Amino acid sequence: MTSRIEYHGRISGRGWRAVSSALALGTVLLSATVAVRAHEAPNYTVLYTFTGTGANGEFPLGELIRDQAGTLYGTTINGGDLSGCGGYGCGVVFKVDRSGKETVLYSFTGGTDGAYPATDLVRDEAGNLYGITHGGGDLSGDPSCTAFFGFPGCGVVFKLDQTGNETPLYAFTGGADGSGPSSGLIRDEAGNLYGTTGGGGRLSQDCPGFVLPGCGVVFKVDPTGKETVLHTFTGGAHGYNPYGDLLLDAAGNLYGAATSGGDLSGFCSDVLEPATGYLGCGTVFKLDRSGKLTTLHSFNGADGVFPDGWLVQDSAGNLYGVTGNGGDLSGCSGLGCGVVFKLDRTGKETVLYSFTGGADGSEPFGSVIQDEAGNLYGTTSYGGDFNGSLCAGVGCGVVFKLDPTGKETVLYTFTGGTDGANPNANLLQDEKGNLYGTASDGGDTSCSAPYGCGVVFKVARDHCAEGGETTERPRVVLPENARELRQQQQRFGRFATRLAEPQ
Repeated sequence: MTSRIEYHGRISGRGWRAVSSALALGTVLLSATVAVRAHEAPNYTVLYTFTGTGANGEFPLGELIRDQAGTLYGTTINGGDLSGCGGYGCGVVFKVDRSGKETVLYSFTGGTDGAYPATDLVRDEAGNLYGITHGGGDLSGDPSCTAFFGFPGCGVVFKLDQTGNETPLYAFTGGADGSGPSSGLIRDEAGNLYGTTGGGGRLSQDCPGFVLPGCGVVFKVDPTGKETVLHTFTGGAHGYNPYGDLLLDAAGNLYGAATSGGDLSGFCSDVLEPATGYLGCGTVFKLDRSGKLTTLHSFNGADGVFPDGWLVQDSAGNLYGVTGNGGDLSGCSGLGCGVVFKLDRTGKETVLYSFTGGADGSEPFGSVIQDEAGNLYGTTSYGGDFNGSLCAGVGCGVVFKLDPTGKETVLYTFTGGTDGANPNANLLQDEKGNLYGTASDGGDTSCSAPYGCGVVFKVARDHCAEGGETTERPRVVLPENARELRQQQQRFGRFATRLAEPQ
């Protein structure tokens, strides 16, 4: 019997999967026929398709970045050197040039260099790339990381120079310094790197639903590789399990989100904890330069559940983001299908849009970006097209636009074929207004058949939107193993577990 890694909950033939949460797996019943118009999308282009050769990478989960030449950079969580990580590969750093040619810049081995990069990169003026891996690194670190991944290491912060030389800047031990870094990095003018971990910190704290000790930390790594813990989460109303990139303002304040904790009453305890194992609907926080943390907002269900981090800030100081669940609690088995929200400087939250789980999309796992006109752009991992083998019952996700009045336009609906499926990361917008992103599944469906290993895509500037969508929503029946599936989705802010291959 061989073993494999599972990501989110869908069982795959090869490793990490970006798939359904507790709301979208198990027995799925449709109460109405969901009609999505067959369409052509001349403004949607697949720039690169990951294949089953392994060496070029498989399953992109992070946001793309772009240099002045138009080259895109990103990571995949599997593939690369297939001698590591159980034969599935420990992931790669890649680039895709304007012609669509992919180059693997580095393949992780699962040793001290790290394993499983699943978030975005940051690039300095010299062209060096910085990022994190969820596993590998300190091979003598906390044994809970070994039990969790099936091999040692609690994750690393790394640097990759232009020659392809990788340097681990810091390896997490799983103790007070954190474990399983759960975000991409941001970098200040002095070269300091900031991020979060989903676990570690104060190991004595009880954080319901989370599988690793500790409730997570906010950290800083200086150019010499010295780590400083800026804040340790303690759970409860204080929040826990931070996820997603931090936001750094001009004054040096950090903003982010904790996926759990916060409001421990009403829906967030009576419904959420029994269904998912997590207590509290999550928070948005501010961490000032002195290390003081202020909770700016605690979600309560109707206004969102499980914020996904990656906040954006406008010139007036308003914050924008998404939650993976919550909103209209009549959808997605009573847990809601997610919202786009705005948080003003006083902490007042406004739900700009609540997803129905139909053709408009369901469960945004990446956040939103904003253009100069105030329009927001993002993706949902599910909803959209409910046809096809990959999309049946749950949908393969959409690219959407939300104007300043709260009107949503679906720019593209994934079909689960060669166009990809299940986008999980933020979009990137270039100076001409074109959008770029990754879909973790679909593409070459012979790769990890029948799911596919993902694509890099572009949606052109005029954002040709399909028409005739319906917001008829599917009735999703919560499966008996909902708690287990949500735990899989939320580990390290949606991370993994090692499972046995079925006979």
